[in-house]
Amino acid sequence: MSAVQTVALDGGVSEVLLAEPRGFCAGVDRAIEIVERALSLFGAPIYVRHEIVHNTYVVNDLKAKGAIFIEELSEVPAGATLVFSAHGVSQAVRKEADARGFRVFDATCPLVTKVHIEVAKLRREGYEFIMIGHKGHPEVEGTMGQLSDGIYLVEDEADVARVQVKDPSKLAVVTQTTLSVDDAAAILAAIKQRFPAVREPKQQDICYATQNRQDAVKVLAPQVDVVIVVGSPTSSNSNRLRELAERLGTPGYMVDCPDDLQPGWFAPGARVGLTAGASAPEVLVSQVIERLRSLGATAVRRMPGVEESVRFPLPKGLGGTGLKYDEA
Repeated sequence: MSAVQTVALDGGVSEVLLAEPRGFCAGVDRAIEIVERALSLFGAPIYVRHEIVHNTYVVNDLKAKGAIFIEELSEVPAGATLVFSAHGVSQAVRKEADARGFRVFDATCPLVTKVHIEVAKLRREGYEFIMIGHKGHPEVEGTMGQLSDGIYLVEDEADVARVQVKDPSKLAVVTQTTLSVDDAAAILAAIKQRFPAVREPKQQDICYATQNRQDAVKVLAPQVDVVIVVGSPTSSNSNRLRELAERLGTPGYMVDCPDDLQPGWFAPGARVGLTAGASAPEVLVSQVIERLRSLGATAVRRMPGVEESVRFPLPKGLGGTGLKYDEA
């Protein structure tokens, strides 16, 4: 690991420790670029089903550039260009979009698509599914919507006891990609105890970025007095980072913008840990650092951490060269 880099700030008594890695993941980078390229190639407006990613700053920025965010396809005029969000959509939404004749670009994160493909493949082999995830989250709705039946959602270990399946020998488990790694492991253990023959994913469904950001908080939290997570309230992975800090015994707060910071969170001389969810842009991290400086921060130290090299290709028709996918 590289040595910690120190950047001096003016005045104050507290210190900021900056988690590595943090912020945008490859799926978010790709989704935003899809909308921006569509706007460049086809002009405004471009319609986007659901928030492209769960971040207020990103959504407002794309709105200013000409994106219109909708929930129902009936809101999209005939012949328009439509982008599916990074969270994925159900088969019913895909069929409706085809029937309405939209030009569609799919910004579903490829790691979510991987789960969809696995569900379809195993369904053809006669499997039912237990999905570990949060009810109402668009990724969960999209994954469960790959099937008309035979997929059961569990949010905690208590839910596992209530699941009724047709054939325990033909049962597989999938997970939402942005869960708490530790919570998902505990729920999976309960599933395996009740259904010993359950088929697990060949590779865990929780994405590399979620894992890396949670691992970074595990290193960060014991070294600071407070953890600040930059992320919007609707962001699952950002919420999990705040919860993880709390679980490790360090007060955690989530902020959507610098103005959300409260001076009362910081005692004199406090060391502040700062991270960002996978849908939060680095510009917000920089703004939060400036706000912390105004509240007394004297230095920022960048923690050593995993260097991410994952890149995903853009859909055909957007004029870009393929970006590499190197899940290391």
